[in-house]
Amino acid sequence: MASGPHSTSLINAPTLYEDELGSLRKVTADELPVLSRISIKRLVLSPGAIREPHWHANADELTYCLEGELLVSVLDDGDSFASFRLTPGQMFHVQSGAIHHIENLGDSEAELIVAFSHEEPEDFSMQAAYGEMSDAVLGNTYDLPSEAFSAIKRDTNPRYIVPRGGDAEVQEGADLENPARFDVEAQSAPIDTPAGSAKLARQQFWPVLRHLSMYSLRVTNEGMREPHWHPVTAELGYVVSGQARMTIMDPDGSTDTYELEPGDVYFVPPAYPHHIEDIGGDDFHFLIFFDQPEPRDIGYRATGSAFSREVLAATLGVEVSELPELPYTPVDPLVVKRSNPVDP
Repeated sequence: MASGPHSTSLINAPTLYEDELGSLRKVTADELPVLSRISIKRLVLSPGAIREPHWHANADELTYCLEGELLVSVLDDGDSFASFRLTPGQMFHVQSGAIHHIENLGDSEAELIVAFSHEEPEDFSMQAAYGEMSDAVLGNTYDLPSEAFSAIKRDTNPRYIVPRGGDAEVQEGADLENPARFDVEAQSAPIDTPAGSAKLARQQFWPVLRHLSMYSLRVTNEGMREPHWHPVTAELGYVVSGQARMTIMDPDGSTDTYELEPGDVYFVPPAYPHHIEDIGGDDFHFLIFFDQPEPRDIGYRATGSAFSREVLAATLGVEVSELPELPYTPVDPLVVKRSNPVDP
């Protein structure tokens, strides 16, 4: 389990809710103080369980389905309503303030990874919002007598996960195309090499994105995510499978090297150089969230082609004759083949 200034475990993180209906765990700036403009939660729903209708006051939400068959309904601030089915490998986006719910339709447990465009997302639930108002105010709202709401308990605390009574109601059209849903794993990988691949949920392919994006990154045990940095962009990663090692450098020259395993998360501030290397026997799969809809990338490989050999030699403190013959690279490959043994 990763633990340090840039990494921690999500599956062992503090719980907002946990019982037989499911669980909701979080890594925000409370758990990982280095976080800025982004945070993450893990939602598990038992069969028949519902993540109650709610909204986020200060953050957009970007969610990836790992397991399960779900129904998502969204009412946005333009009074536009959408309801759609979600299956593994698919994602959905909800803008800040839009009320939405997530419901497990299947017979097995559902698991979702949820990113937010704020380090401390603020939540409001429909149940708590109703609890704020008197019976008379609710009656006036719905043209009903106040006593029609007398059975509703006055409570302004969220319930998070609630049990469904009866069968799920799935509206006609729930399987049709919806701009709030994106099937990232059905995408033909824009980056695909023998060393690894990346499928990209970013604004270029998913226009509704405003403050977040996500790469589904897979690297083989013979590959490596080359050292790189992201201008103006922070990175928050979740380990789905495999074992990997990362190194991040801070502006003061200090480095943080740590190993990652399934369920871990890590954070890289904007423009901090870092790399990811497979150290297990199997491939690794990361969900990498960014705090920009179109993350930018500068890799070490292209950097070696951007400057003359004289500049590079002077920078690295060697004679030009001692400088390796670096391959010309106009566009960074993102994933490179690992031709050398893993460092001890």
